[in-house]
Amino acid sequence: MTTRLLRGVLALAVASIAAAPARRSAARPRARDLGVPFDGVPGPHNAITDVAGVQVGHATLVRGTGPLTVGAGPVRTGVTAVFPLGRAATAGVAVGWFAFNGIGELTGAHVMRELGALYGPVVLTNTLSVGTVQAAVVDWNRRHLDDTMALYARSIPVVTETWDGFLNDIYGQHVTAADVDRALDAARGGPVAEGNVGGGTGMRAFDFKGGIGTASRRVTSGQGRFTVGVLVQANYGRRAQLRIAGVPVGQEIVDLLPERGAGADAGAATPAGAKRRGGQPDGHSAVVLVATDAPLLPGQLERVARRPALALGRTGSVGMDGSGDIFLAFSTAAPLRFGDPSRRRLEAVTDLNPLFAATVQATEEAIVNALVAAETMVGIDGHVVHALPHDRLREVLARHGRLVEPAR
Repeated sequence: MTTRLLRGVLALAVASIAAAPARRSAARPRARDLGVPFDGVPGPHNAITDVAGVQVGHATLVRGTGPLTVGAGPVRTGVTAVFPLGRAATAGVAVGWFAFNGIGELTGAHVMRELGALYGPVVLTNTLSVGTVQAAVVDWNRRHLDDTMALYARSIPVVTETWDGFLNDIYGQHVTAADVDRALDAARGGPVAEGNVGGGTGMRAFDFKGGIGTASRRVTSGQGRFTVGVLVQANYGRRAQLRIAGVPVGQEIVDLLPERGAGADAGAATPAGAKRRGGQPDGHSAVVLVATDAPLLPGQLERVARRPALALGRTGSVGMDGSGDIFLAFSTAAPLRFGDPSRRRLEAVTDLNPLFAATVQATEEAIVNALVAAETMVGIDGHVVHALPHDRLREVLARHGRLVEPAR
């Protein structure tokens, strides 16, 4: 089979898979299924939706193959929406956020810091679709909220991003308001599709295919029993850095690096050409959302929001110069009514160490889940980003004495 034909077959496979992300999620193993060991006890779905009320929806855009024509594709992108209290809720939640490396966007950041509150969903997409997504969320809120104060509270939606320009016609800005509506309307609890879905569709991590990943932890302390859930959009790191379960996987699987297709012109070797044809600088980015039902104040949540940086470090990240590593944490324990004039009594746990540990553990697993779920993708100009090979991952872990047989 010729290289060109193989790439065409892969592209068709990716397109068909994207049309049915729920089926793909069910068919693809997760990291634990492969025998990757993790610390901590997960919730029933091992997903951010294990925090009661949290709902997640995706819209996945995969269209076209062949040479890049800006505005016409190929398209490899999408939208992921996360509702802290569900689509029907009008209340907000306490929130904190942290930029480990700030080469990225988080709209609504100043409002969240001033109020210590998040109203409405958090939406993830690609870098150049932030404006479209923000406007579309405003319109979706207008059509779904009768309460004028609740609508006003959502007047600056929270949207964040990572760059998918190696595989996607990012300058074509293909995400539309209808796509945002699909992601918002699709939000549900239960299992969450991972890998090449939603905002993670065109992302890559450690020079493998990356994307969306999720995980959760159950926490028990003298102050109660709580759940911490995490969702990541993984798009960072270089191959030699990759560590899974403490093993230098990226130094042992040194092939299957991203390939530039024959459609890329010679100008792509220059900085201007790379930008025009989808190249990207070192670094990439990671967005991490942390949800918990533990009662926490905004300042405490900001402390929780710093902890995903430790999980990125566990997987090998050094926070490269061009990276936008932005983390947000919210608590569903005490819903907030915008403009409520009454006095409120707020509770907060004081033993944060179990929540810190759960956040690091769940973030690390969510990142590896994203790598395990993602599938090889062919994008603009025939560029290829390969999936992490499951069998070889197991071999490397076994050689280092880190493979565990999954429970059946």
